[in-house]
Amino acid sequence: MPGIGDRVPDLPLALASGDAGTLGTHAAGNWLVLYFYPKDSTPGCTTEGNDFNALLPAFKRAGAKVLGVSRDSLKSHANFIARQGFGFDLASDPEGTLCEAFGVIQPKKLYGREYVGIVRSTFLIDPDGTLRQAWQPVKVPGHAQAVLDAARRVFAEHGRAWRPIVARLGTATAGLGAGAGLEPLVWIGFYPP
Repeated sequence: MPGIGDRVPDLPLALASGDAGTLGTHAAGNWLVLYFYPKDSTPGCTTEGNDFNALLPAFKRAGAKVLGVSRDSLKSHANFIARQGFGFDLASDPEGTLCEAFGVIQPKKLYGREYVGIVRSTFLIDPDGTLRQAWQPVKVPGHAQAVLDAARRVFAEHGRAWRPIVARLGTATAGLGAGAGLEPLVWIGFYPP
């Protein structure tokens, strides 16, 4: 498992969206919130995914992408995304390569039975592929907000990959017919720090 300040491995990803690439190309110059969870469509994993999804606009404004990872199949991920309406992608790791690289496959106990599985974990990775913060194990209630709050603090310390700029370009009609007003046209772009 990479430690804080270490570069994370740039491993290949199998994404439910069908996109191909690696962990590094998926982040593409953004901060990345990489969270590992045990199983699609289970109560805790559904709550965690919905919590990240609810805060997704705030993560995006901060310049961060969210990516969930479990050992479930791409088909299971696609169904989970469709049922829950997630605005972020899920990576399938059936062989456990990504899970093992981040040290999330560990012994667990449930109802007295011991087994090996994914320990719910989250990692905040900067645009250069350096691990900046880790949470392991994770308790779901309030976790997504805690990650967002920590991300904002880390962004302040280390700078963001891109800083937003907004420019007013003019106005355009918002609708047709009586009462149509003028709406401002706004361009939002990003420039390097």
